[in-house]
Amino acid sequence: MSQELDQLFSGFQGLKVLIVGDVMVDKYIFGRVNRMSPEAPVPVVDADNFDARLGGAGNVALNVHAMGGIPILCSVIGKDAEADDLRELIRKAGLTDRAIVYSQKRKTTTKTRIIGNNKQIVRIDHEITSDLDALDTYYLEEHYTRELEQADVVIMEDYNKGVLHGLNIPKLIDKARKAGVPVVVDPKKQNFEAYKGCTLFKPNLKEIREGMGIDINPADTESLIAAVSKLEERLENEISLLTLSEHGVYIHSKHESHRLPAHIRNIADVSGAGDTVISVAAMCLAMKTPLRLLAELSNLAGGLVCEHTGVVPVNPANLLQEAKALTLK
Repeated sequence: MSQELDQLFSGFQGLKVLIVGDVMVDKYIFGRVNRMSPEAPVPVVDADNFDARLGGAGNVALNVHAMGGIPILCSVIGKDAEADDLRELIRKAGLTDRAIVYSQKRKTTTKTRIIGNNKQIVRIDHEITSDLDALDTYYLEEHYTRELEQADVVIMEDYNKGVLHGLNIPKLIDKARKAGVPVVVDPKKQNFEAYKGCTLFKPNLKEIREGMGIDINPADTESLIAAVSKLEERLENEISLLTLSEHGVYIHSKHESHRLPAHIRNIADVSGAGDTVISVAAMCLAMKTPLRLLAELSNLAGGLVCEHTGVVPVNPANLLQEAKALTLK
């Protein structure tokens, strides 16, 4: 198995991953709180550090890049100062913005978190969440169609910010299916049932509860089986990968299913774990990895990034080491 894992990770190098969805900027203002404002009953943060990172579909791209793949971000953002920040972050990460549409009708989604004494005080969101209009949808599809010709796998990263919507999702999936490119979906509630015919669908526990309108007991395998049966009946997807936090993951296809436990870790921050899981799962799918190994590696990768504060991409060397250690047990 050790040799097989080495071959798999080598195969990740150069995989072309087309990531379509909501790309955003995550900004952080760090400081200390020593007093309350005399103007209102709110804390005063004495700022001493500022940071900006790629978020949303951008963080998925960072994970793909870390694993050795070639991510292509396909999205629609604004023509604003925040877009300049995003373009600079993309450049610094060694990525390309060639499939990003810059629209005067949109805002570049930016989340600014103010952190005082290591605790989040407030978050400020700068965004438009309405669906793209017909013209921006057309430009997005043009970019997507062009990049699809060279793609090994598509990731649809939906944060309900309007880039992916009920009219373009079926078209994007259909184009990929006709091109023979697998489609992996990280959904949110709003467009949950629009992803009919995708290859792999990866909801977390909250998303499947809200999207399906059903209650699920993650500790009960029969409950998971029933939920996935309803999910696949509605979506006609080939594979379902449910991420269940401390209850691990459950993966299912017509031919097999596996329930894998979570691994004991020192959890520092769960932010971005889902982005890591979808990135590794997509690359494994492109390599035609057996489902159990796909789920195991995705599960391991999601756990590894939770040991770090803030959103960070997975470290492939650590992931490979842990995967080898697990298979030797």
